[in-house]
Amino acid sequence: MKVVILAGGLGTRLSEETDLKPKPMVEIGGRPILWHIMKNYSYWGFNDFVILTGYKSHIIKDYFINYYTRYSDITVDMANNSVEIHQHRNEPWKVTMLYTGQDTMTGGRIKKAQDYIGNERFMLTYGDGVANVNIPELIKSHEQSKKLATMTAVQLSGRFGALVIKDNNMITSFMEKPKGEESWINGGFFVCEPKIFDYITEGNKTIFERAPLENMANDGQLNAFKHEDFWRPMDTLRDKMELTDMWTEGNAPWALWMKEVERLNS
Repeated sequence: MKVVILAGGLGTRLSEETDLKPKPMVEIGGRPILWHIMKNYSYWGFNDFVILTGYKSHIIKDYFINYYTRYSDITVDMANNSVEIHQHRNEPWKVTMLYTGQDTMTGGRIKKAQDYIGNERFMLTYGDGVANVNIPELIKSHEQSKKLATMTAVQLSGRFGALVIKDNNMITSFMEKPKGEESWINGGFFVCEPKIFDYITEGNKTIFERAPLENMANDGQLNAFKHEDFWRPMDTLRDKMELTDMWTEGNAPWALWMKEVERLNS
């Protein structure tokens, strides 16, 4: 199953970093947050990625084109014009990078991936947030719901628009930023059927979180997978510093692959 990652926005609230690079390339502990997201999917066995680029897309492309040498030990013999690779540090990833336009909205970007996804179920998430979502359980919830899309719902008070979720986990509507009690919000980490492309009808101007998701909710086609564990977006410099501290201190809840390494070495 392909994993589609939205990675084309401007990231204006993190301008200290995004003046120079796209938001998904802002680093946590020396690695782009995009890498952290991909490592998490890879931990669960999903290694086929479609990255939807836009703003400063060349930086993302250069990163993956040079990934092999970036993280390997090499000797460059300039007299003989040769390069020797000593230690391979690679990933089992297939990465397709699509330039979807600098000013294209999220729905428009997703629509541009349709030809690469075909008539297959796929996963979708944002390139600026990390979580320890149990992906097999997410997929199981989606399959049991028989809906067109499943959204991972998380709780964070006061910062985002909230979801109205019925007892059967069906999302029925959206609310503006609530005050007071914590509410369920869109945490990304979707599972989607290809039929969702029919809901993206306004071209590049389509905001996926507006008409497409709202219409799916109105049609009873949007399932919620409630994730009550760790989830954190990287919207501000403060968010970046907090995530970096977690990583540096060895307390990064999203880094499931590191926990597995620790388990095997214990």
